[in-house]
Amino acid sequence: MNTSNTVAASKITLSELMLPSHSNFSGKIHGGYLLSLMDQIAFACASKYCGSYCVTASVDTVNFLNPVEIGELVTLKACVNYVGNSSMVVGIRVTSQNIQTGKVKHTNSSYFTMVAKNQDGENVAVPKLVLSNLEEVRRFYESINRISAKKEYLKEEITLDYTSEEALNNLKKYNILLKLK
Repeated sequence: MNTSNTVAASKITLSELMLPSHSNFSGKIHGGYLLSLMDQIAFACASKYCGSYCVTASVDTVNFLNPVEIGELVTLKACVNYVGNSSMVVGIRVTSQNIQTGKVKHTNSSYFTMVAKNQDGENVAVPKLVLSNLEEVRRFYESINRISAKKEYLKEEITLDYTSEEALNNLKKYNILLKLK
């Protein structure tokens, strides 16, 4: 295993023409299909970077910014933005292009946390990340901020007493009626 690797060494691009079989009931490409493609490229990117089998540990917010139409060319671009001991944060950007007009639209962005595994399913160390430009530094620090925010949220979620007067009064703020039996 390499002791370090560059962001550029992790970059992957995947393009696929959207077919009618990928559509939902409203005739747009099914969000679940796009999520599947995103998981595939996250796996390929992380595995390419570290040289090990990788599994998806978590997916940060996926916003569906624009619908994807049947017949459009979807392109996913991914790279490793952050590494821990055995984990990597893979940033993914999804665009779709109308191949008749050439118009390109940003449809999704997300961050997948991937964990490197050995043949026995145990976590393995990943190479250190070599940052080569300010854009890579920015993405690295944004990953640190997302990880910190997620840890704080989980800590707060665990310690919140949902039966406290404060929590119950907070429900009123959201126009929630509570009727416990």
